[in-house]
Amino acid sequence: MDLNSSSPQTIPVVSTFSSPFDQSPPVKDPNSASTRKPISLWPGMYHSPVTTALWEARSKIFEGLLDPPKDAPPQSELLTKTPSQSRTTILYNFSSDYILREQYRDPWNEVRIGKLLEDLDALAGTISVKHCSDDDSTTRPLLLVTASVDKIVLKKPISVDIDLKIVGAVIWVGRSSIEIQLDVIQPAKEESDDSEPVALTANFIFVARDSKTGKAAPVNRLSPETELEKFLFEEAEGRSNLRKRKRVGDRKEFENGEVNQLEALLAEGRIFCDMPALADRDSILLKDTCLENSLICQPQQRNIHGRIFGGFLMHRAFELAFSTAYTFAGLVPCFLEVDHVDFLRPVDVGDFLRFKSCVLYTELENPDQPLINVEVAAHVTRPEIRSSEVSNTFYFTFTLRPEAKATRNGFKIRKVVPATEEEARRILDRMDADA
Repeated sequence: MDLNSSSPQTIPVVSTFSSPFDQSPPVKDPNSASTRKPISLWPGMYHSPVTTALWEARSKIFEGLLDPPKDAPPQSELLTKTPSQSRTTILYNFSSDYILREQYRDPWNEVRIGKLLEDLDALAGTISVKHCSDDDSTTRPLLLVTASVDKIVLKKPISVDIDLKIVGAVIWVGRSSIEIQLDVIQPAKEESDDSEPVALTANFIFVARDSKTGKAAPVNRLSPETELEKFLFEEAEGRSNLRKRKRVGDRKEFENGEVNQLEALLAEGRIFCDMPALADRDSILLKDTCLENSLICQPQQRNIHGRIFGGFLMHRAFELAFSTAYTFAGLVPCFLEVDHVDFLRPVDVGDFLRFKSCVLYTELENPDQPLINVEVAAHVTRPEIRSSEVSNTFYFTFTLRPEAKATRNGFKIRKVVPATEEEARRILDRMDADA
């Protein structure tokens, strides 16, 4: 399939030195007596070449969200939609757009994963809006927020010199939740144009809230048509049921069944704390792998609902996780996946946000591909009231780039051990989740 093929739901991404919308005059909507503002003047837009393209392509939908009628009623009748109605493709013309290519290039001539995470969240949000829209400007629009990321898996390196596309659609719908699956597709140089190897897969879960009451709101139903769509729906249904069961039973099962594992993890950590001269030099305390950074959340980072854009948080968490793995291994890491992420509380403009990272544990069974599991916790800190709450916890898995390993003979990844029971519990929780 030609990556540059276009359709009504295919959005090309272009990059210029300045936004083509900055100086746009107001656009007259032929179906309305009102005047539509240029997108760059709408509040709460997190600007990038991708988000600008997405929001411009669906300006009428977002305009309704941003300026709903006063005291508008909620949607009275749910619609039934198909996955194809929300399916959207976005194109990155890296081969012909030099500026766009440079915005996404990392030091190894690949796509910056952090920026790609931003784009995935933006596209998933747009697809969820598309599915939940009832095409009636007189009803109250829903608030759609990222509830969690089920998993993001990198299947092969993504080159910044070859055109790229992301294809996404709604694959499952509950009462008030929606799962969107996204595939990043990029053919290799030596492959024919009609091949579409998937380089990365991601599943995002969004939840709907009533924009007036803030309570959970029902969303349009989904009717899968093809065998693949039915299969994806059943898989997503199974994941949803599994998440519900885990929320109910995980902690009790751990308390009753894994005390011995907890003690085994703590035993080596106690040697580091009590007899450091006798500790294993091939191990390191978890607290000695930590990094941290902080920021004040700015208005430019907010989404259409006035909260901090979830993709921005993932981007910043990824950059810190990469740095943590780099300083831990002493070699350039290679990203493999993001595990399940729950967005526990919203982050507001003006919040003091602290990202704290550590290497949680390593897997060394395969010497050719050692795994480094990094945890990044985002804390919303309020010094004036002496409080700090976890907003999100991200789990990234890295290995080492092959060319980096070749530069150092006899390198060895160290084992990470906990010094406290709380650290040991975190390690075991993640090991169980990854099993």
